[in-house]
Amino acid sequence: MAVAISKKKSKKSYKKDEERGISDAGLFRLLNRIPATFLLIVIVFIWSSSTTIISGSIVHVCVTSRKLNSLYCLSAGSQPNAYDVPLINNSSGFSVVQKRSLVLNNNTLKTPAENTKSAVSNPIITSTPPSVLRESIDIQLHNQVSDKANADDKENAKKDVEGQLAILRSYIAKSKSLDCKGRGIYVYDLPPKFNKDLLSMCNEMISWLDFCKYFTNGAMGEPMPELGKGWYNTYQYSLEPVFHNRILNHPCRVYSPEEAKLFFVPFYGGLDILRWHFKKVPTEVKDSLSNELVEWLDKQKTWRRNFGLDHVFVLGKISWDFRRSENASWGSRLLELDELQNPMKLLIERQPWHLNDVGVPHPTNFHPSSDQDIISWQEKIMQVDRKYLISFAGAPRKAPASIRLVLIEQCTSAPEVCNFLDCGGQNCVDSAPVMKLFMESEFCLQPPGDSATRKSVFDSLIAGCIPVVFDPFTAHYQYPWHLPEDHRKYSVFIDKEEVKMSEVNVIEELVKIPLLERQQMRKYIVNELMPRLVYASADANLEQFDDAFTISVNNLLERAVRRLP
Repeated sequence: MAVAISKKKSKKSYKKDEERGISDAGLFRLLNRIPATFLLIVIVFIWSSSTTIISGSIVHVCVTSRKLNSLYCLSAGSQPNAYDVPLINNSSGFSVVQKRSLVLNNNTLKTPAENTKSAVSNPIITSTPPSVLRESIDIQLHNQVSDKANADDKENAKKDVEGQLAILRSYIAKSKSLDCKGRGIYVYDLPPKFNKDLLSMCNEMISWLDFCKYFTNGAMGEPMPELGKGWYNTYQYSLEPVFHNRILNHPCRVYSPEEAKLFFVPFYGGLDILRWHFKKVPTEVKDSLSNELVEWLDKQKTWRRNFGLDHVFVLGKISWDFRRSENASWGSRLLELDELQNPMKLLIERQPWHLNDVGVPHPTNFHPSSDQDIISWQEKIMQVDRKYLISFAGAPRKAPASIRLVLIEQCTSAPEVCNFLDCGGQNCVDSAPVMKLFMESEFCLQPPGDSATRKSVFDSLIAGCIPVVFDPFTAHYQYPWHLPEDHRKYSVFIDKEEVKMSEVNVIEELVKIPLLERQQMRKYIVNELMPRLVYASADANLEQFDDAFTISVNNLLERAVRRLP
């Protein structure tokens, strides 16, 4: 038996329809009163403030958000597995961090050569791999590798990083001659709470350690005469004040924002983080100074005119410390803020999925003030007697993915060729014993520590000791402006997975490397590479060499001139 069911609208529904009809009629009458010319102007304005991008089967309409100083895109596509990731849109002649839909298929992931080609010819370049790839590498970087991680995904993710590094290397300044015309650098005079006041808290940042001795001599620390001229007891996270002191004296510095091509924001975000690391305070407190900084910048016309694209931050801790996850308490969320996506960030460890993160060398203890200081050190480390073939200065790690216990066991089992310096406790707080060991060694083992990178890599290079690297994210994928693309020129790479599975004995592999090959690598490290990795003193006068600071600023200016209006 068929049953007919009739649904009648309630009086409430009829009333809503009636109200909607009245509203629509009123809107129609209002639009009729607006002159056609005015409507045309509005349409042109909206169009000029937006960007329409067609990528495969996906259309992106991107509209400028003045509130967030960024571009945001509304994407529509025919494929079901699309989601938002950052991209770089070069259609306007400069880099803009946007959001787009990335389709997860085999055609999305490209080889390094294809990525490099895209950087030149394609206005749309994906700078973040699919989340499954990003997650697998993030786990690696934190020494928590999952056995279920897909090897192909990791390999494709690495290729994506290599494509990004190729883009960053394209900004390397070709000429060493300094021309400040059209390359002015404006240094913000921030309220002291963002920098100087943090330095004044040196004796209260961590209860058991007084940092005040590290912030003397322009944040280089106290002199270390036992190592020679230009050596200081520098704190490993002091990059922010060291860089700030140098850029205040840069010959391209200008005092009028209208003359500037680059804007430097001297916020000591790493020191801000450090003071909260071991204190139980709400996350709102940890983020308070970062939020205040953004509010301050948002009031500056210079910040708004290019949406922060011509601004640069130098942060003295690893990128992960500024990207606190929702359920974590460590660090701040500075680099997760929407406003911080467009500026360039120089860090001692970059986040591999962010094109605007650039890795720069960790501060070492050597701060030359002249070309002769560098030449004298080069001569010394080329002539020193290297009595050990291999050395390892470090402490064990409890993380299950760490290879340190394996390396310690292999090193101590061959005392005739390998010297182990246990850095547990306070044994390596003084840099002199570590530098002495590196100067006496041919190879220095450099496994990942609490994160992928190690200051010890730069200590070993400055000492003329060839670093043995076990993870490409320790050095090869971090420092495109300061280390050569061919990592075989300055390091030996042995895959940490092979070491962890006891498939390779590191000591036996290094013994096989011929003396002539070691000598050629050391010559390149000492003569070509070492000067590029040190931060000269604030009053330095270098003419023959470019140090780490000079290279960083020259490349930032090169990028600004090429990419910004």
